[in-house]
Amino acid sequence: MTIGRVNPAETLDQQGITGLGTVYYNLLEPALIEAALKRDEGTLGQGGTFLVTTGKHTGRSPKDKFVVRTPSVEGTIWWENNAPMAPEAFDVLHADMLTHMKGGEYFVQDLYGGADPAHRLDVRVVTELAWHGLFIRHLLRRPEAAELDTFVPEFTIINCPSFQADPARHGCRSETVIALNFEKKIILIGGTAYAGENKKSVFTLLNYILPGKGVMPMHCSANHAIGDPADSAVFFGLSGTGKTTLSADPSRTLIGDDEHGWSETGIFNFEGGCYAKTISLNPEAEPEIYATTKTFGTVIENMVHDPNTFELDFEDDSLTANMRCAYPLHYISNASDTARGGQPNNIIMLTCDAFGVLPPIARLTPAQAMYHFLSGFTSKVAGTERGVTEPEPTFSTCFGAPFMPRRPEVYGNLLREKIDQHAATCWLVNTGWTGGAYGTGSRMPIRATRALLSAALDGTLNKGAFRRDPNFGFEVPISAPGVAEVLLDPRRTWSVNEEYDLQAAKLVQMFADNFAQYVPFIDDDVKAAAIS
Repeated sequence: MTIGRVNPAETLDQQGITGLGTVYYNLLEPALIEAALKRDEGTLGQGGTFLVTTGKHTGRSPKDKFVVRTPSVEGTIWWENNAPMAPEAFDVLHADMLTHMKGGEYFVQDLYGGADPAHRLDVRVVTELAWHGLFIRHLLRRPEAAELDTFVPEFTIINCPSFQADPARHGCRSETVIALNFEKKIILIGGTAYAGENKKSVFTLLNYILPGKGVMPMHCSANHAIGDPADSAVFFGLSGTGKTTLSADPSRTLIGDDEHGWSETGIFNFEGGCYAKTISLNPEAEPEIYATTKTFGTVIENMVHDPNTFELDFEDDSLTANMRCAYPLHYISNASDTARGGQPNNIIMLTCDAFGVLPPIARLTPAQAMYHFLSGFTSKVAGTERGVTEPEPTFSTCFGAPFMPRRPEVYGNLLREKIDQHAATCWLVNTGWTGGAYGTGSRMPIRATRALLSAALDGTLNKGAFRRDPNFGFEVPISAPGVAEVLLDPRRTWSVNEEYDLQAAKLVQMFADNFAQYVPFIDDDVKAAAIS
């Protein structure tokens, strides 16, 4: 049985996905919540939110993600970063998953990846769980109802958490699998109910497709000045560095919180919603995001709550530190209607430094910007990936290595070209530790980070005096409005300066060792900016 609105020439039957039970096409939010409740997938929370737990997978499973090694992509995939799967193994996996699905209820959402019609990707997401349909409906961009009648999917994602992969039979690592076949334009997800795999699969697709069109895909949030889309800014950073929090600034218009493209006409959001971390979410510091946790339709993922009042506990991380909420972008009052902006004036690279060495903000030359972009230094925040229980210093190139199918230099060169072309000012912002490393120091005060970003975006910071950092060579402001001067000199925040020096030397060596892999692929000025 088929229920819902769909292009009659593009049903699942026409795609070769046959023998299913009832298929629900493009249900709206109330119907998806109703179906999820009927199927006992979760609980209705305060304000009509949907409370759900995802079982043993409360974060992404990057080691279970594979790219099918077909001739058409052989020479363009960064195989050192993307585990290969044989085409024959994928075909068996695909056939076995379709057999497993027969007779079951499934939910289909036909959606867009990308707010710019010139560069968007038409994606069909087939989910076993009704709430996954609700989640991806929030996170991608929703066509107008009439557009569904002619919608033709370019890629199809099939997500079936109850399917358990067989490593020997399917050429994977465990019973969990995320397999991308660029040639057949299919993504298969099995063995995990963590919803983030859906959105990051689309991001990976766009990260492969768009560079071939001269468009820079970015793991970043973005905003622009109120009433002036031309004055835009992007915030690169991995999960936990503050992309969502810092871009949702009430004094600016939010373009998006996680994934964007930079084209010849400016920047555009890939998504139609936000997927915000909720651990220690504060109604005073982040009122707009906090409000969504009591707004109809928001998906509340892996949060402990009172069984009687359904009051959420924002501090209890017994399920995971990676607790999240997913909501449509328009739930944020200052969100852009178009999800687009002009050429960015400012590029911010967010890092969470668990060593407590980096200053809260530094100004970068274009060569230094490419160096830090390729380095992608940060700390994995607890819970974001399986097995991460406390901040772990890491280098994730382009601030998004798990989602980069191509070699890092492809993205680095695109960024460099666009920075040069549009004369953007680049900043490195540390939202990690100050006054000591993790376990001794404290997190950078969010009020200070917001004040520094405001001064950077309105041009105030550029006009002040700077000092050259002795460890990294970038420029650090000597003072900034509303920020204690001592905070701008991280060495002074440590009680024992010599301990800071030891940590700084350790981090400098880590940068140098990591960057050696890129030296054969970069220009001389970037080599000159390299830390040694």
